Amino acid sequence: MLKEILAISGRPGLYRLVKYGKNIIIVENITDKKRGTAHSRDKVIALGDISMYTESGDKPLGEVLEAIKTKYDAKPLNAADYKEPAALQEFFKGVVPDFDADRVYNTDIKKLINWYNLLINSGITDFLPKEEDKEEPKAE
Repeated sequence: MLKEILAISGRPGLYRLVKYGKNIIIVENITDKKRGTAHSRDKVIALGDISMYTESGDKPLGEVLEAIKTKYDAKPLNAADYKEPAALQEFFKGVVPDFDADRVYNTDIKKLINWYNLLINSGITDFLPKEEDKEEPKAE
């Protein structure tokens, strides 16, 4: 599901991929459902391609969002509670205990909280990729 949700640099909010065009993609804002385009010059990244730094490697954003959803019962977070750097660090330590504090910045945690709230308020709660039924090739 997160492969279809996009962040576009320089634009607020998150967008759902609607369709590919020639040198553009058609996107829909997940909150107000307005459609628009993103051009090839825009920096567009799918949330499914983002990961957070931990001491043991990178953790996919879907797993981090799922941990937040589990800890906070799929309810939106009050962003005002996380304005101070110490509160942001404490929040993230509660979700990802082994995060790399030197490489995960407070602005990253703020953006994560904002994205989580946008997704939850839009009814998007499937953060982990679904396992496709893959048939094992028969050995002969």
